Formats: sequence, C-alpha cells, structure tokens
Amino acid sequence: MIDLFLLIVVAVVTWCVAAEGAWGAALTFLSVLFAGLLTMNYFEPLANLLQSTLGLGPAWNNRWDFVAMMLLFIGFIFAFRIGTEQIMPNFIQVHPLAHDVVRWLAGGATGYLTMAILLTSLHTAPLPRNFFGFTPERNNFLGISAPDRQWLGFVQYATEKSFRNGKNGQIFDGSTAILADKQEVILPTFIIRYATRRSMGGAAATQPVETAPVAKPIQTGPAQF
Repeated sequence: MIDLFLLIVVAVVTWCVAAEGAWGAALTFLSVLFAGLLTMNYFEPLANLLQSTLGLGPAWNNRWDFVAMMLLFIGFIFAFRIGTEQIMPNFIQVHPLAHDVVRWLAGGATGYLTMAILLTSLHTAPLPRNFFGFTPERNNFLGISAPDRQWLGFVQYATEKSFRNGKNGQIFDGSTAILADKQEVILPTFIIRYATRRSMGGAAATQPVETAPVAKPIQTGPAQF
C-alpha cells in the first residue's frame, strides 16, 4: 500500500512540475530542496513551541512533530515559489531539446525528493510502528530504495559538513560515540527514536539531539553502517 502511495506522489509531482517548463521545474526543485532542509532543522523546535503554547493535553504530545513538519514544509514551499516568481516573473525561452530534457529531469527529481520528505514525515506521524506496509527498516519505495534514509543521510551530511559552525557546532541528529581505537563517530538516532515512540503508542518522547545519551560502542573494529 505504501509503495503505491509513494509511486503516485512521484508521478503526480513529476507531471505537475514538468508542466512548468525548464526554468519553472528547476526553480521548483530548488524550492523543495531548501524547504526540506529548513523544515528538518526547525520542525522539532516548532513542535515544542506548539505543545507548550497551545496545551491541548497529553493526547497531542505525539502529534506535534508531524503537524509542525507539514506546516513548515508547505509554508516554505509557498514562500520560495512566490519569491522565485517575483524574481523571475517572465518566461525564459530555452532550446526545445534542452527544454524537454531539463523539465522532465527536474520534474522527476522534484517528485522523488518530495516523496522522500513525505516518507520521512511518516516516521513522526501518530501511527503504529508498522502500518500499510510502512516499516522503518524496510526499503519502502517498491522494495528497491529507502528515500527516507537517503534524505536523512543528506540532511545529516549537510549539517555535519557544509552548514556546521566549527567542530563543536550543532548537527541535525545523533550522539557521539568513542570506539575502542579512539575513533569518534556520530550515530544518528532519528529513525530509532521515532520508531520506539510509535511502538509505545506515543508514550516514549523523542529526545532532543543535544541531550541524547552517548552511545555505548559494542565492537572493537570500525563502525558498520
């Protein structure tokens, strides 16, 4: 069931974005990319703010992450699209061959990226651990790829490398572990934390990255991922 839903998302988004032409499709892809990055960095603080401000009771505690993620993602996409239309309001002519190639490539990339972000959001949804074929450990897109883990890996890499402010700067997710050979590694916990919360019916709160416990290494060789 989840595979069919994701395939439909990719197909619909690809078709809609490709219809905007080469420049429109490329700008839409960039809008979705930056909207996704900003969403991943700010959805947990927004969820905490909504929970403390609105105070709708314990029943809502495990819903705010998903609500905040969707609000930010949709809001950022609209903001970026409005901004790009103001910057480039006129149609820019492109060679017919390049036009078709670029618009379908950008459309397909946008469709896959949108699907990956939506699939990642399902980890935070107030649903059972496994539902409609969705399993945290599974390659949820037709059994051949794991777009959610690919997206989380990209966000993790970006915050560890490109956007990290110094060696001790904050990262998106994970705790630091020191292996037996003194090698320091970062072990992401996003999927594990949210899978645990869903398996407990929302009783297990997800811990902020900065307070996550230090992992205890159980091997003497290099970490296996």
